[in-house]
Amino acid sequence: MSVIYFLISISVFVAGIFLYIFIRSVKSGQFDDAYTPSVRMLFDDEVKVDKKGTNKSSEDNEVIKQKENQI
Repeated sequence: MSVIYFLISISVFVAGIFLYIFIRSVKSGQFDDAYTPSVRMLFDDEVKVDKKGTNKSSEDNEVIKQKENQI
């Protein structure tokens, strides 16, 4: 019977540790955005057509805009 009391006290202690770790991770912002990372891989880069008829991705357009702003 004393073994049961010992195991219950150990399990309550371990549960308290997990509760403390969970609360600490929530306060640090680990669980703020759970939706976007799961669907990010489903979105492809948008391909845009220039005036010249060549295809450029949205990343290429951003690089070009940054270079134009620097000049």
